[in-house]
Amino acid sequence: MGVLTAAASYVYLTTLYVYAEALMKHKVTITLDQNLIPRAKALARRRGMSLSALIERTLGEQADRHDVPFSERWRGRLRAVERTDARTVALRRKYL
Repeated sequence: MGVLTAAASYVYLTTLYVYAEALMKHKVTITLDQNLIPRAKALARRRGMSLSALIERTLGEQADRHDVPFSERWRGRLRAVERTDARTVALRRKYL
C-alpha cells in the first residue's frame, strides 16, 4: 500500500471510527431458567448463530411486533363460529 497523505489518512481513520461506532454493542446480564439455557444454545447452533445473536434477533422482532397495533396484528385471523346450543340460542334471542 502506498504512503497516505495526512488528509487521506484522516478520512480513512474517521471512516474506520464511524464504522466501528455503528457496530458497537453493549453487554447486558440476564437471568434465564437453567433448563432454557441448553435449549436456547441448541436452537442458536441449529440456526448457525451465537446465543447472543439469537437473543438480539428475538428481542428485536418482539419490539418491532409491538409497534403494530393489536387490531392490525389480529385482523383476518378470527372467524365467527356458528353455534346452535340452547344457551347461545337463548342469548341471541335476548340480546340480538
